[in-house]
Amino acid sequence: MGRWCAGAVRLQLQGVSRLFDFLDQYNIRARLFPAVLAIAPALAFALLAVSWNQLGLTETLTTLAVMVLFFGFSDLARRFGKRIEPSIFAALGGKPSVSILRYDDPTLDPMTKARYRNFLGASIGETPPTAESERQRPEEADAFYERCGNWLRENTRSKSFKILFEENITYGFRRNLYGLKWPGLLLNAAIVLLCLVVLDQGGTPFTLSSIVHAKIFPVIVIAAIHAFYFAVWVRKKPVMAAAKQYARQLILSCEGLMAEAGRR
Repeated sequence: MGRWCAGAVRLQLQGVSRLFDFLDQYNIRARLFPAVLAIAPALAFALLAVSWNQLGLTETLTTLAVMVLFFGFSDLARRFGKRIEPSIFAALGGKPSVSILRYDDPTLDPMTKARYRNFLGASIGETPPTAESERQRPEEADAFYERCGNWLRENTRSKSFKILFEENITYGFRRNLYGLKWPGLLLNAAIVLLCLVVLDQGGTPFTLSSIVHAKIFPVIVIAAIHAFYFAVWVRKKPVMAAAKQYARQLILSCEGLMAEAGRR
């Protein structure tokens, strides 16, 4: 029986692996991982609340529910991340991929930016703004830079832009995790409260199996580590740094695109 259960569990894990094959690297690392971190105490509670000594309907349903929740929380992570993105850009003085191309931005030297502006202008069929026109009509200049950024994102999706891809994942991970900070902490508090209730009662009618005290303490430890991590390390500044680094690498990808155009 034990050997059969072990084989069944392996089949379930293989099913999870095949399910993840439908997600690309960006979705897994930038959306799914933040979601898993945000709900870590809840996952620990759900897994420890179920007896895995035998494989029955409860264990199968729990596994399926966790798999579905992974997808749901992955989408939730993206939505919460997008919700806080305007505040990130506001703190940076504008969208980084736009501000880097401005004449007064010191991220890149003026000659390099001039080359990139001319290349991007030719690529989208528009004339780049001058320093004077940018000062007089900053909204029009920013709109031009925004179109340039859109063109760059659409033309750098190939595997040859690996560094850009990694920077995009880093930014997406930090943004989405920061967006989930307070929902994650609230969920953490709810799980700790539930654990205290279970410890006080020695088991509740709502548990999927008998929960002994030894199973609850690991959940509380995970919740404590989780709360410390989110409170101390999940902050706005790392998100801002990642946004600037991704934007810089996006603009620098002009070098590769210019080289490709020269070989044609």
